[in-house]
Amino acid sequence: MRKNRNPIFGMLAPAVLAALLGLAPAGRSESIPLSFSTTARAIKPAVVNISTEKRVSLQGFPGFGSGADPFFGRFFEGQPQDLKQTSLGSGVIIDAARAMVLTNNHVVERADSIKVKLADGRQFEAKLVGTDPKTDLAVIRLKDADGLSAAAWGDSEALEVGDWVVAVGSPFGLEQTVSHGIVSAKGRVIGAGPYDNFLQTDAAINPGNSGGPLVNLKGEVVGINTAISTESGGSEGVGFAIPSSIARKVSADLMAGGKVVRGWLGINIQALTPALIRRFGLQPGAQGVLVADVVEGGPAATGGVDAGDVVLALNGHPVAEPRELQRLVAAAPVGQPAQLKLWRHKAEKVLSVKLGRLDDQQAKAGPAGAQSGAAAKPGRLGLVLRSLDAAERSRLGLKEGGGLLVESVEPGSAAEAAGLKIGDVILEMDEHKPATAEAFKALADELKPGQETVLRVFREGHSEYLSLAPAKQ
Repeated sequence: MRKNRNPIFGMLAPAVLAALLGLAPAGRSESIPLSFSTTARAIKPAVVNISTEKRVSLQGFPGFGSGADPFFGRFFEGQPQDLKQTSLGSGVIIDAARAMVLTNNHVVERADSIKVKLADGRQFEAKLVGTDPKTDLAVIRLKDADGLSAAAWGDSEALEVGDWVVAVGSPFGLEQTVSHGIVSAKGRVIGAGPYDNFLQTDAAINPGNSGGPLVNLKGEVVGINTAISTESGGSEGVGFAIPSSIARKVSADLMAGGKVVRGWLGINIQALTPALIRRFGLQPGAQGVLVADVVEGGPAATGGVDAGDVVLALNGHPVAEPRELQRLVAAAPVGQPAQLKLWRHKAEKVLSVKLGRLDDQQAKAGPAGAQSGAAAKPGRLGLVLRSLDAAERSRLGLKEGGGLLVESVEPGSAAEAAGLKIGDVILEMDEHKPATAEAFKALADELKPGQETVLRVFREGHSEYLSLAPAKQ
């Protein structure tokens, strides 16, 4: 027993001792900071407060417009027909020479006027340069501003869970507020948009922080604070930021042309399931994204991609799930060849596909119309099927030959459990393309109880794969 141990040091946690002595934990290149003042000084000159104003029409409220309620109308006589709505947010200067500020789309969306206040107290009018609702980002330009300080970009891909981060912004209108925390998770999907890939942090983020930067200890921007998960309305330690890997590319596109240019491959995709992994001959636990359908005349079709291919990697980046492939394709250069590593017929194959440009106005085929139920008896899988005529194929937008229309799905059947619906069109059963309901029934009758089969089904303008099996007896 050591009798001369200093009791003060004995009560200190190892992490605190390391901080006092300037030591870094094993495997870390940075010591635990005693203060975040250096980080705050580096980023604060580039952080701005944004206030917006927009007019909200009262038309449609009781007492206004042609459908005014006469009772409520008496209380609103002589009142203005529009109200001014104000909001507060934050932003970060990303180009000092051109006075460009990055913020959230929801901070400046439909604003009639935008005012920006700098850390040094100066105030400027701003105009919208471009927005990208899909990532909730926007760029504004300050009018007649000079002597600005821009933030430096950091690499969000280099962040690790547990790394220190600092958030700066105007929570509840309190300008230049600094909070700190760690990266709690990466790659979060919160349902905000098609390209969700959020950093999660426990740094305090509150209303008004939106659009402000999340920075590493060097003061480099690694994220744009965007959302919180809360029941109280304030910070509860679960905040989300758009990673710099996305924000940097989107902001560059917005500054260059006012909109984002995204790559387009022209495929409909779905996640792999254990049943689909077995169906396509992949190793158990394999990762990839299944091509359920290929858009006629699109880049993938031109490049030789087929339905039933499994995308393993794009330009050397492995893909494990559909959103990951969507993000990689969107960020890839338009008009340039992309290398697709595929799994086809139980072997790997590499194709070069020249990516097109995503067009938000691409028409989608309408949903397949449900037909009236038939009096036929459901087959072994719980389906009543019939062939399609040319007029029906044209109406459904079905360009492939063959196909059997689902007219009825028996409650409690294998087909219902697999998600088949009236109006679906079955194109394939495993590697077969049954041309008639009788041919399909013959294939189904060959299945043993519990034996899986995979159907390729056309619905709502595209196809997907579903797995099902007859009930075990």
